Amino acid sequence: MYRNIRPKPHDQKRTAATKNAECVLPLKEVPREATCFDPKRLRLALCRCATALKMEGNSIMILKPVSAATYVAFNWINGSQCQEGRLQESIDPATYDVIGHFPDCGLEAAKLAVAAASKAFRETLWAHDHELRARVLDQLACAFERNRDKLLEILSLENGKVKAEAAFELDMVASKLRYSAATALVGGGRAMTPKPGSISLILRQPMGVAAVIAPWNSPVILTIRSLAPALAAGCTTVLKLPAQVAQTASVMAEIMAEAEDLPNGVINLFFESGPEGSAYLVDSPEVPVVSFTGSTRTGRAISSTGARYLKRFGMELGGKTPMIVFDDADLDAALPVLEKALTVFSGQFCMTGSRLLVQDGTYEAVRDGLAERLRNVKVGPAADPSSDMGPLIDRANVARVDGVVQAAIAAGAQVVERGGPINVGTLANGAFFRPALLEVFDNSLAIVQEETFGPVLTIQRFSDEAEAIRLANDNEYGLSASIWTRDVDRSLRVAQALEAGSVWINDWAKVYDGTEEGGFKQSGLGRLNGLAALDDFIEHKHIALKPGLTQR
Repeated sequence: MYRNIRPKPHDQKRTAATKNAECVLPLKEVPREATCFDPKRLRLALCRCATALKMEGNSIMILKPVSAATYVAFNWINGSQCQEGRLQESIDPATYDVIGHFPDCGLEAAKLAVAAASKAFRETLWAHDHELRARVLDQLACAFERNRDKLLEILSLENGKVKAEAAFELDMVASKLRYSAATALVGGGRAMTPKPGSISLILRQPMGVAAVIAPWNSPVILTIRSLAPALAAGCTTVLKLPAQVAQTASVMAEIMAEAEDLPNGVINLFFESGPEGSAYLVDSPEVPVVSFTGSTRTGRAISSTGARYLKRFGMELGGKTPMIVFDDADLDAALPVLEKALTVFSGQFCMTGSRLLVQDGTYEAVRDGLAERLRNVKVGPAADPSSDMGPLIDRANVARVDGVVQAAIAAGAQVVERGGPINVGTLANGAFFRPALLEVFDNSLAIVQEETFGPVLTIQRFSDEAEAIRLANDNEYGLSASIWTRDVDRSLRVAQALEAGSVWINDWAKVYDGTEEGGFKQSGLGRLNGLAALDDFIEHKHIALKPGLTQR
């Protein structure tokens, strides 16, 4: 009735957590594809057989049966899969069906992860071996490419993204890892002669353990965006993701474990439903640097806590992207992009084009044309290939976003396209919200000033260039902006005047691995992407020598 399944010989080179693993399972529950298996890929196959698992020494033990077609996630700490903790449910936001379970033990996992990362920083060659870091980053890139389709399925299922948008997220991963692999090999320091008889060495050294706190809206790419430069700099890492994407995070860990030369403890990953694990990372003296992507409110709070240890913070925070359309804009080109700027990731994106500023002469054409386009957006599950926009992450956010719209209308905003929750029909069980367009006349309204994080767009008119700049800058955020005009001189004038870290001309959301990305004002600290991404994770050390001068 039972059989032993052992790794094939070529799998023995994998990480220590799965070397010589022996899995004892009921034969009827062992999938055919698992009879000769890579132990790091076993979890998903077994979970498809509705079995919850736990690593116990060198064995994978059955914890308890769970419902059919579900997944059981794991934290990944010091190269081992960890499933200790109370099991909670993972939800498909399109149907609210339970798709899996995850262990919820944030504080305990954070402590173990920090200890593992600290040990790896002290006891392995990771901080000192540039070539090792470059090699591992390339191996990670290859692993994500190999497993793209598997990760695509769980990301679209758990996160709600339509397949095209999930693919857009995943297809940025490998190039970011390879860009960071290149940066790991350059810029190690410099030497100089400040005065005769003296030599100075400037070393760039990793700070130590880096915490990467990523959000649920684009969990894969926003984790990698911080992780890659942290690894390139020589830091060891602890990744924390929210419970809403526990299954996606678990598959990410499974993929990263395939990097053959990655030392145990260099990357550790956990997820949690509460704030306890994140709070430990921010407050721990063993974690000198935190890379955080999330809300401005949370960014302020963790900055205050981390100030106790003068921690280094890199933060990409909230945004309220103005999209400025001048009278001479090409509307045939602009309107489809303006629509997508609102609906990509269901508006749950820090760069969502949520403020539309339109010049008087083209205002009605833009308003009416965009309203028609938003009216025709097909909202539906990722499983339906004809869906244009998926659900929000959960019903609580549907209620929150609808409350924002109701408050805006009560404060004087005029409805152009109401949008709102879908409460009837086949989509009623899910967290669906139709896109909304509101006409506003007061720039001080909360709907204009505060990040909505949902598919809600305001439209507002302006008369000239100066007013457009004034309205766009009249906001605490400064992450990004978009300008639509055929006048090249005007586009560059306005781009320089806008208080934003990224400005796109006749386009939106163009981000490249080699170009710095980050916010002005309350939208963040530091930069990600580009060479500046390393700055969050390194210290500069000056070593002075005095060999003297050769006697002539």
